[in-house]
Amino acid sequence: MFKKTQKNQVTDLNSAAKSQNFKKYIRKYWQFYVLLLIPILYYIIFRYIPMAGNIIAFRRYRAGGSLFGQKWSGLKYFKQFIGDKTFWRAFRNTLVLNISYLLVRFPLTLIFALLLNEIKALWWKKFVQTVSYLPHFISMVIVTGMIRELVSTSGPLNQLIAHFGGDKISFIAFPQYFNPIFVISGVWQALGWGTILYLAAIAGINPSLYEAAEVDGANHFQRVWHVTIPCILPTITTLLILDIGGLVGSGGAFEKVFLLYNPMTYETADIISTFVFRMGLGSGNYSYATAVGLFEALLNLTLLTVANKVSKKVSGSGLW
Repeated sequence: MFKKTQKNQVTDLNSAAKSQNFKKYIRKYWQFYVLLLIPILYYIIFRYIPMAGNIIAFRRYRAGGSLFGQKWSGLKYFKQFIGDKTFWRAFRNTLVLNISYLLVRFPLTLIFALLLNEIKALWWKKFVQTVSYLPHFISMVIVTGMIRELVSTSGPLNQLIAHFGGDKISFIAFPQYFNPIFVISGVWQALGWGTILYLAAIAGINPSLYEAAEVDGANHFQRVWHVTIPCILPTITTLLILDIGGLVGSGGAFEKVFLLYNPMTYETADIISTFVFRMGLGSGNYSYATAVGLFEALLNLTLLTVANKVSKKVSGSGLW
């Protein structure tokens, strides 16, 4: 009994000491805590509070009525979209676009980061980085406008085709061309920006590892393969997990697809987020659109969890 009481007293003293230290840190660094409130409030107001609106996926909602719907409908809207062929077309297109984009962008970003790291001339390295980063900061409206001008019948691409004797093609009007346009333009936008984390991870590698590999007779390629890539493997794994977790989501694809697609390209261009937009804001089926959006979010969460567990078993690193 005495030992138990003594242990409780020690625990209380430790708790009191931690509380005093926390208060001391707040008084000393209160400016940082105030700044921290800004993102916290942002996520609470714009991310967490709106989650309450997901209730209308299970209730019938009409514009102008109760915020949480008028009547309980259960799984009616989930059964409705599961039997909707248009939804499954959008689901298929989402997977095809995201997987195609991931298979092309992910390895190219890693290769580009490794190549940038090999540039010895600092001025040239900074120039290449700046040029490759710039597309990321261009507004999506401007990007899609540039794409439309590039692939239009009077654009430079068709002018080149006509120069070599080919027939002009209205690329933006044919569904089979949407996937290549989406992937190529996405790589152009994200290639440079995606190298930032890789370059930061490479900069943290101990130079003695390269020296040891060189002493052992490793050539340039072998040093990259056996030193650089294993050292940045946790970063590669983390980014891959995040990408897999968004395979069913739209990410930043919604704006591009919405600005580029048209009824003639719905067959390959219509994705879940544009489908939700048309069903919700376009047709006023808010409960139906919310049910689809909730299904998309749960599927992404499942993919993220599975990818994280697989990564921890295979490589020993994960997000959590």
